[in-house]
Amino acid sequence: MKKHHLLMIVAGVVVGLAALILTASGNPANMGFCIACFLRDIAGGLGLHSAGKVQYIRPEIIGLTLGAFGMAFAGKEFRARAGSAPALRFLLGALVIIGALAFLGCPLRMVLRLAGGDLTAIAGLLGFVFGILIGVVCLKKGFSLGRAYKVKKSDSFVLPGFMVGLLVLLVAAPAFIHFSQEGPGASHAFWIISLVAGLVVGAVAQKSRLCMAGGIRDAFLLRDFNLLTGFVAIFVTVLIGNIVLSKFNPTLAVQPIAHHDYIWSFLGMTVVGWGSILLGGCPLRQLILAGEGNGDSAVTVFGMIVGAAIAHNFGMAGNADAMVDGTFTAGGVSTAGQIGIAIALVLLLIISLCNLYKEANAK
Repeated sequence: MKKHHLLMIVAGVVVGLAALILTASGNPANMGFCIACFLRDIAGGLGLHSAGKVQYIRPEIIGLTLGAFGMAFAGKEFRARAGSAPALRFLLGALVIIGALAFLGCPLRMVLRLAGGDLTAIAGLLGFVFGILIGVVCLKKGFSLGRAYKVKKSDSFVLPGFMVGLLVLLVAAPAFIHFSQEGPGASHAFWIISLVAGLVVGAVAQKSRLCMAGGIRDAFLLRDFNLLTGFVAIFVTVLIGNIVLSKFNPTLAVQPIAHHDYIWSFLGMTVVGWGSILLGGCPLRQLILAGEGNGDSAVTVFGMIVGAAIAHNFGMAGNADAMVDGTFTAGGVSTAGQIGIAIALVLLLIISLCNLYKEANAK
């Protein structure tokens, strides 16, 4: 246990350093890594949505999946399995990303925002914990999406193969994809730096089982804080790095790609926390599991990409606050986004109630 605890801390430090390096190399401020934002950019890069400021094939996501894939094979932990409510997982993946994009970040970016001094992210953290607590109650009541079964390895190669295809498009056939000319999608590190960072983070995340939703779940459900220490290590590493680099700005004022719509940030991240518990892991963990051969997580990732496209095509993603020439323009979550979050919460409740395990049904 002590050895695994140390591994978790090391993994957190590595992820934190990677985030700092990527930000210094060109990624948006407080966005060295963001699973939701990067999947959104990939959806835009493939033309699944037309939001011109968020279109780019993010090598970090490719590296995360392939890094986990390689580490799982090297550690003989690659297991081809699937069949645990794939349609529901696809839907849950879409709902989680819609909630995350309303807040403007996944759980990992939430930690990075806090480590950069973005106090507006506290609302998201509170909502995320609240959603996880709801999910824990569902687990205690017997929630389950059923077990996965062993499948042919060809099934488990679909998402890694998709990621290789994205890399080929980015490097060898860029004419077929969309590139942002301004905005977050236009801010990125050189693709080799991003890919290497993703590979490293994917490998350490696979080995350590890093998962923020799982960490908070285990803390409440089992009084086990091991997984949570990884994200504490990420926070501390990035916090120290930002202080050293004079990029720590603790304030509620205009923050990079953030907004002051606290209620809907809270509710958006409630969707993320609740959905992540029902899925068995946060967005980062789903990518890692898919790399390990889990076909159900691969379906979830595809659901996340589609969810990101839906969020932008229907105007449900959050809009960042802006300060231009001394003029403040408030961002926030639009009416469409608020409706989307409300629908997501209702769907999560229905899915939770319809999948409570009954002993009578098992006989």
